[in-house]
Amino acid sequence: MTGTIPDVLAAELRMKFDYTRSVGPTIGRFLTGLRAGRIVGIRGSDGRVLVPPAEFDPQTSERLTEFVDVADVGTVRTWSWVRDPLPGQPFDRPFAWALIELDGADTGLLHAVDVASPDDIHTGMRVRARWATERTGTIHDIACFEPGETSAAPAESEPGEPVTGIVTPIDLRYKHTAAPQETVFLRAIAEGRLLGARAADGKVYFPPRGADPRTGEPTEDYVDLADTGIVTTYCIVNVPFQGQRIKPPYVAAYVLLDGADIPFLHLVLGCEPSEVRMGMRVKAVWKPRSEWTYDGLDNVAHFEPTGEPDADYDTYAHHL
Repeated sequence: MTGTIPDVLAAELRMKFDYTRSVGPTIGRFLTGLRAGRIVGIRGSDGRVLVPPAEFDPQTSERLTEFVDVADVGTVRTWSWVRDPLPGQPFDRPFAWALIELDGADTGLLHAVDVASPDDIHTGMRVRARWATERTGTIHDIACFEPGETSAAPAESEPGEPVTGIVTPIDLRYKHTAAPQETVFLRAIAEGRLLGARAADGKVYFPPRGADPRTGEPTEDYVDLADTGIVTTYCIVNVPFQGQRIKPPYVAAYVLLDGADIPFLHLVLGCEPSEVRMGMRVKAVWKPRSEWTYDGLDNVAHFEPTGEPDADYDTYAHHL
């Protein structure tokens, strides 16, 4: 099958998850201080106080240990105006990002400044922290900075164990525009077909690549493939993780479709994980047609064994 597509597909995509990380003793001390309504820096070998504190000296690379409390009042050293705030930013109205050198510190802390217009902020401006009413040990314990020469005392907070970890929500929205070859592939998937593309050397790639990896020439010789194939390599997933849609254990395997020359990753279900093996013949299990979309291989729920004899090793050895 050869041809061109007049229009490519595009979609607004969203990647959202909670990123959990440990913070270590240095940033942990900083975050624990914020929860208590204090800003903690650290002194370097050259005498400068770094805020936020660095674990290692930027001059000598030695570990730093001399923590120093600094003021929650400081000076704007540089700033940038945000006319159109994005979702998740500190305000739903225009505001400024600024590097603020706190009194007692020698480096700038990046934070939001709550002012009404760019005429209300300037380099050298004095600002103070506006503390959050409820503080949990994150940078958001400082709600923002605001114009001011004197500290606005933070509300009392309950003491607790030192902060050792934080959870940061990640929410990324972006628009993906498919390449012409990807568009052909996605339209075929929405019709219940698995489409590959033949390169100049005769090899069939699935999913199609935009160009022959050897010559760079466009690959527009499309090939309909069977929805059956061979397990080449696989792993058994035993470890649970946040957002997991299938309860472990289960198998993620590279499947070489009949007629293709490169395997792709998908799920193999329909049998015990211990029964999956290299060379096992499998077939696609499609979602109900009413659930088909242009979202790619998600239209195939998983692969499952066909019950046919295993393929000879020599038939897939060079695809491992």
